[in-house]
Amino acid sequence: MRLTSFLRRPRTAVLARSGRIPGIQTAKVTLAAVVAYVAADLLNTTATPILAPLTAILVVQVTVYQTVTEGLQRVLSVLAGVLVAVGLATVVGLSWWSLGIVVAVSLVLGQVLRLGPHTLEVPISAMLVLAVGGAAASQAATGRVYETLIGAATGIAVNFAIAPPVHVESAGSAVAGLATRLGDFLRSLAAQLRAGWSRQAAQDWLTAARSLSASVLEADQSLVRAEQSAVLNPRGGEVRVAQPRLRTALTAIEYCTIVVRALCREIFDRTFYLPPELEQEAYPAAARQALADVLDLAAAALDGVAAVATDAEPVDTTRARVAAQLDQLYQRREQLGRLLLVDPHADAAAWQQHGALLTAVDRLRVEIEAAIRPATQPWRPPSLTERPRRAAQRVVGAAEQTLPLVTDRSRQAVRRMMDVAADAAAEHLAGPDPRAARPRRDAGAGTPAEQATDAAAGIRAAEEAARPSPRPGTSRPETDQE
Repeated sequence: MRLTSFLRRPRTAVLARSGRIPGIQTAKVTLAAVVAYVAADLLNTTATPILAPLTAILVVQVTVYQTVTEGLQRVLSVLAGVLVAVGLATVVGLSWWSLGIVVAVSLVLGQVLRLGPHTLEVPISAMLVLAVGGAAASQAATGRVYETLIGAATGIAVNFAIAPPVHVESAGSAVAGLATRLGDFLRSLAAQLRAGWSRQAAQDWLTAARSLSASVLEADQSLVRAEQSAVLNPRGGEVRVAQPRLRTALTAIEYCTIVVRALCREIFDRTFYLPPELEQEAYPAAARQALADVLDLAAAALDGVAAVATDAEPVDTTRARVAAQLDQLYQRREQLGRLLLVDPHADAAAWQQHGALLTAVDRLRVEIEAAIRPATQPWRPPSLTERPRRAAQRVVGAAEQTLPLVTDRSRQAVRRMMDVAADAAAEHLAGPDPRAARPRRDAGAGTPAEQATDAAAGIRAAEEAARPSPRPGTSRPETDQE
């Protein structure tokens, strides 16, 4: 635990080390299972209501958002399986062909509902209900549905009420660790340049630079988990404050790894295309020393980026220090440029490779500066209405292709009308939430009634434009032939 974090937020630092309380997940899963069993037993759902605690155990996840998603998908999968089984159990009992029909229909239904990993829950629930058979199938189906609802509701309630975690510190540590690893790589490369150089060393460093991308994915997953932990979380304000800083730093560091890989590639190319007896002279000793100084300053600036990610010190102080280091890096880069200056007519390959190397150094400086830049906009958790909105837009988009759109005016009018329908569908599915409102595509659109009127006028205009013009000597166009 960092001392500065403890001094500024002692309660949070003690209770939520690395974003969560040690052992809290085990306690919440246990509590949810016990409460679900007691509730199902009191409601007398079945003789042995073991499905309720089982559902609660499976539903309780690390974040509230994951818990709600898991609970809804599990309830939907059980309901789908029960409906399939009850519909078949009233007609036939359990046999090899009825079992096959249940499994096939359940799997197709699970894929249609896009249940993902919960697709197999549909045929499992259907088979358990079908195994009872007869009049008891309806009672077994009812008990299974009730216990699933009790377990899902209990898991969501427990995870929401008891210390819902926010993974800010773990995400900050992941981003800072990535910056530190990249800085250590640059320091080691600088030490190698000062000690000596060879073709084998250039190839080894290029291979090592290519392996840096794996750490970027791990840091991104940690930050995504922190972003998800802010959804439906009363403590989500911590994530909203830290996310812009962490996302900006991570994006810039990811570009830095790409630039470092390009830099190592240029060094390798310059070394590789020289004769073996001249590989140690790929860069003069003074140029290698200047390049090593540039890499050391870049590594020191990346240490500042790591400090910004972990919020180990005041951000303004860290940014000022990094800015001073980047100024020194620019001065050393100018010195390196003078040492690598060659006549393009005398050695065109060296002129091109030295230019690419200097470009990589410039890009590295720019990306490090971008990593500590303040965010321009505040961050909010992703809206829960976004997925229904996109689904509705896909449906109306497919319907739009079948309409007789002839002119641009009618096409734009119909799009406005369908955007209104998509917004209304999303608000109906998710409930009124002013914070989740998003701007429409047409900023100048009026009320829904006015937009519908414009759409009708556009369609009428399209129909008028589609009619053929009158022939000479006639007073009106001919009618379309059926």
